Order: sequence, then structure tokens, then C-alpha cells
Amino acid sequence: MPLTDLDRRAVDTIRMLAVDAVEQANSGHPGMPMGMALPAYVLWTRFMRHSPSNPAWRNRDRFVLSAGHGSMLLYSLLHLTGYDLSLAELRNFRQWGSATPGHPERGDTPGVETTTGPLGQGFGNGVGLALAAAFLAHRYNRPDFPLIRHFVYGIVSDGDLMEGVASEAASLAGHLRLGRIIYLYDDNRITIDGGANLSMSEDWAKRFASYGWHVQAVDGLDADGIDAAIRQAQADKRPSIIGCRTTIGYGSPNKSGTSASHGAPLGAAEAALTRAELGWADQPPFHVPTDVTEHMSQAIAAGRRAEAHHRRLLDDYGVAHPAAAAELQAVLSGHLPTDWAAILPVFEVGASDATRNASGKVINALAPHLPTLLGGSADLAGSTKTDISDSCDFAADNRAGRNLRFGVREHGMAAVLNGMALYGGVIPYGGTFLVFSDYMRASMRLAALMGLRVIYVLTHDSIGLGEDGPTHQPIEHLAALRAIPNMTVIRPADGVETGEAWKAALTNTAGPTVLALTRQNVPNWPHANAYREGNTGARQGAYVLHEPAGPCQVVLIASGSEVSVAKETADMLAASGVQARVVSMPSWELFAQQPVAYRQAVLGADLPRVAIEAGSPMGWERWVGNDPQRGLILGLDRFGASAPYETLYAQFGLDATSLVQRIREFLG
Repeated sequence: MPLTDLDRRAVDTIRMLAVDAVEQANSGHPGMPMGMALPAYVLWTRFMRHSPSNPAWRNRDRFVLSAGHGSMLLYSLLHLTGYDLSLAELRNFRQWGSATPGHPERGDTPGVETTTGPLGQGFGNGVGLALAAAFLAHRYNRPDFPLIRHFVYGIVSDGDLMEGVASEAASLAGHLRLGRIIYLYDDNRITIDGGANLSMSEDWAKRFASYGWHVQAVDGLDADGIDAAIRQAQADKRPSIIGCRTTIGYGSPNKSGTSASHGAPLGAAEAALTRAELGWADQPPFHVPTDVTEHMSQAIAAGRRAEAHHRRLLDDYGVAHPAAAAELQAVLSGHLPTDWAAILPVFEVGASDATRNASGKVINALAPHLPTLLGGSADLAGSTKTDISDSCDFAADNRAGRNLRFGVREHGMAAVLNGMALYGGVIPYGGTFLVFSDYMRASMRLAALMGLRVIYVLTHDSIGLGEDGPTHQPIEHLAALRAIPNMTVIRPADGVETGEAWKAALTNTAGPTVLALTRQNVPNWPHANAYREGNTGARQGAYVLHEPAGPCQVVLIASGSEVSVAKETADMLAASGVQARVVSMPSWELFAQQPVAYRQAVLGADLPRVAIEAGSPMGWERWVGNDPQRGLILGLDRFGASAPYETLYAQFGLDATSLVQRIREFLG
């Protein structure tokens, strides 16, 4: 279908809105929207099934702008197709409080599916969106009832393809044959530093073919070629990437095809020349022709028709398959069990086990009650205990599986988990060793920024893992994760606290949760099965585990495996006449949410405090204070070593005998 004059004006409107917004903000990336305007226009006007009047419509096609620096391309499309994004907001691009931030942010702008900008992340999110859709479609679709049937479209850039996270996600998507992913690759061969050939000489098409993707290449100015390529991609059962050979900054007489149009305004003089080049010379900034608005806003009525058809399908499905319909409604609404006491496993008082094992038991107790709880690990299921024992693996030929094999792809796993959480209806979790959160941190930060319910099962959480040595022993990692706003970190001390940690993670729908779990055994304390008795101490972030017989002289605060060391230390101190309270503090974040009166009651308003944790002491001042006469932090400010964990605790002064000596010196 050849482009009409109206089509061309619409494409140039997209280009000039990007130019004008970046000029007015004196900040931004005009080149990518100018170069990709035509492929994006073809996608959005000929293929995208979406509802501008209801951006949350469940069966919409998802669009991910992984090349988030080109945000004005997406904002222009959203405005022109009728989303609640006014021209005034486009004029307010990159300004305080606007709905048009510098990079797309989920929640700020209607129609933005995910926060992008850090390159490669959107690519991985799209894989997660498609994975969640494939799982739910297999579980709930029926013959003649394709309730979940849509595509995940995206625009990716050279930078996205260079980032390792995209490679990890692409490899996984090809292996799983997630065939409803279609990415348009902006093959403009320009990066900020100059030509992409400065750092990239690979054959991208062969690379993606080797991943198992359907690969095509087209001219980015050939609307019919783009149209045909998307149709071929829709018909293929593999994930698809379509290389669109474009010119960055198209329409700019002096800066097109150069890095000068990548990450900075064109400048007033060049913008004026571009207006003349595109036939916009007589129009004011932010001009949108009336016929372009009428043409592109037809998406509103089309979306409402698609929604109405889908609602009728849902109604008929409810009559034909009432049990499945009820379950689908429950998972989409975020329904959780109410009778936790009947679900969570019993942990025997006095018995010892690793909290990673306790977590595995909790996962398997929850799985029958949460049919869309699914996850896995980065090739460490046996160590992280993340398998759902009565389920199979999610695979290219089996979409029913709830165990995800991410392979040795920690960063890709984390980006995919974000996409799954964005999709909704599923509860995603992913496991690896705590030390490897280094690989995941960029994705974890974005999960916190977007407020996604992603659960990270991070085991081998200290020097307690022993002989693997300092490369595998996390030291600074708890502090690093606690530093991320909106990230809840929970380091449980035993099986009961692990069950409480999972409850907290599942009910935390406003952000991600880290479960930091031990490899070594720890004892179950006499508060056993507190969730059965209504005792939510662990879920309050901290509570008094042990109160001395006599007047308290010092408060020992610990997390995870060090709680048992703190209790042993308190017993030894008591034998020498020093009365110590032991506080288990599994979560700083949860404790900080409690009333001041509760926090003071737990920690003691006027008592000296000692923090004990086999990790970086950074941040513990928040709980013990900055006065060295009133607070002491006993942790590790060096890397670990290779030896049995009992030896390591003794050598680093974190065994009970060493702690007693240091605490007595502190108390004078």
C-alpha cells in the first residue's frame, strides 16, 4: 500500500514534533525519532492493536521503546493516536512534573509499557512480556477462545544490541521460540561517539539467526517493504527482528547521518533548515495538521471496537469455562491466599536447616495455591532451591511449565523478570547467589524504580558459604541492595522468618523484594510457626528474639545466620554477668515502616547497641547511632577467604567467643 500525501505529512509531523520538543527543552535526542518515524508510523497505523482510551486493556499489543533516548518518537505517537497526552505535555518535554520525561517512564505517561533508557533493558523486558503471555495463554486459552493473543513489538537500537543484557535475553527468547516478539532494529549505524563501526563490525543478522530468530532487513524509507516484513514476522513461529536501514536525523540538511543529531538539539539554524527541507517552513513549532490528527486518532474507535469484541469473548468464555474464568480473574486481580497458616510449612523448633532449603519448602507449599507463581534460576536451581517440584520446565514445546531455566544469564534473567511483572497475572521470581546480584543490579534498580513485584531468591548470602572463597562470598552486597530506593531486602534467621519473608514479598505489590538466604544450617527458634499464632515480628522488620532474665545492659542486633551467633554470644555474656537482649532484624526497610514507639521498644531508647552482620558495616549507623560510646558495628570491611565457614567466622572475629570479648571491651 503506497504512502499517500496524508501519510507523508503524518510521518513528517512525528519528525518535527521531535525536533521542536528537543529544541524547546534544549536537551534530548532528535535523530532517532527523525530516522525511525516511517517504520514506527507503519507499525502503529497498520498493525498495532491498542486502545488509546484504555491503555490498560489486557489484550492489547505491547510496544517497548528499548531505544528510550528516542522518547519523543513514542510521545508523538501516543499524542497523535489519541492517548491522554496533550500537546502541552509535548511542549513541556523533559521539564519538572511533565508527563514527558527524558526517557519513557512507566506510570508517568499513559501508553508507556516500561521504563527504558538504560540500553538493552527494554529488549529484555519485551522477552519477559512475551514469556508471561505465552504461559497465561497456554493455561487459559481454549479452542475458539483466544483470550490472550497479541504481539510484543519494539524498537531497538545499535546500543541495545551492543549491551550484553540484550544478548542474554535474545538467546533465551530464541531457545524458547517466543514467536510473538517483533522488534524493529534502527540500523542507522551511528552512535554518540561516531559511526557504529568504531566499535561494532559483527554481522547482526547472522548473530540473531544463530540465536534462532527470524531475521529480515528492509529499507527504512520503504513503507511497503516494512509492511511486508512485519506480516512475515507475524506468520513466523520464531521471535523476529527486522533491520530497518535508516538515516539518523533524516531531514536535517547538515546533521542527518551523523552523530551530531544523536544526543543534542539540532540548533535553531539547523532546525529552521530542517523545517524547510520537510515542507514545514511556514508552520509554527508543534504544528499538527488537522487531517493528520483526524487520521491517526482513528485508533481510538478501532481500539474501542477491539475491546468490545474482547469483552464479548470473555463473557462467552465465562459461560463455557466458568472455573478457568474464575481463576483467570483471580490471578489478574492479584488475589492471594488468606489462610497462610494452612499453607506455609511447619518448621520444627530446635531443628537446623539452611534458609535456602526453607525457602524451597515455602515455594512448594505456595505453588498449589498460586497457580501463576513461576520462576527459576540462572543455572543454579539445585543450589537456590527454586524448583517447583510438581511442575515441569517451561520450554519451546511446553508452555505449561512453571520452572524457568534462564541459563547462566543473570542480567538477562532480571530483565525478563521485570517484563513478566509488567505483564501482570504472573508472580515471577528468580534465583542466583547473592554475590551475582552484581550482574543483575541495573535490572533490579529498574524494578524498584517501576515498583514491580519481582522476588529475588539470592542464596549463599555471606562468608558462611565457606570454601568457594572470596569470589563467591558477598561482602558489600547487602549494603548495595539496601541502598536502592524502594527495594525491600529481607535476610531471615530461620525457617519461620523465611516463611514470613515470602509473605512479605508476595504482598509487596509496590516494589521488588530480595530474599537473602543461607547455605549453612541455622536453628529454628522457639517462635516457631509464628505466622500460625499471629506473631508478625519478622514481617515488622525486627523484633525481640531473646530478653535476658535480668535488667538489660546491651542490645545485640543481627540478621540472618548471625542471629544464632548473637544468641550464643548473649548466653556467654549472661554467664559472665552481662545481660543482653537479642534482636533479629531481617529487614531494615520493613522495620523503618513501623511506628517510632515500636522501634524504640525493640531497640531500647537508652541502651547501648551492637550490630552483628557478616558483611559490610556500611549503613548500620542508622540503627546503632554514630556515638562510638553507645553503638558498635561488628561486620566485615574486607573480602572473605577460602575455608570452612566455622573457620572463617572465627578468623574474622564473628564467632561467639570473639564477639564476647569485643562487646565486653565496648561496654568497658
